[in-house]
Amino acid sequence: MIEKVLERSLGKTVLIKLRGGRTLRGTLEGFDQHVNLVLKDAENISDPDNVEPIGTIILRGDNVIMISPPP
Repeated sequence: MIEKVLERSLGKTVLIKLRGGRTLRGTLEGFDQHVNLVLKDAENISDPDNVEPIGTIILRGDNVIMISPPP
């Protein structure tokens, strides 16, 4: 089921919560069976008053706690 949700979210903005409390937002460019994710134009939005641009990033699936797809 996760693969279907991620497939529909490709090319769209997703919200990712990571271990350690970080929250990222970016465009989902790709994923694999381990839920490793590639985000383009990623931003660290853990502190809403200080949004930090990251750019393209690869996230290891072990660190992903939650993925919020677009509505």
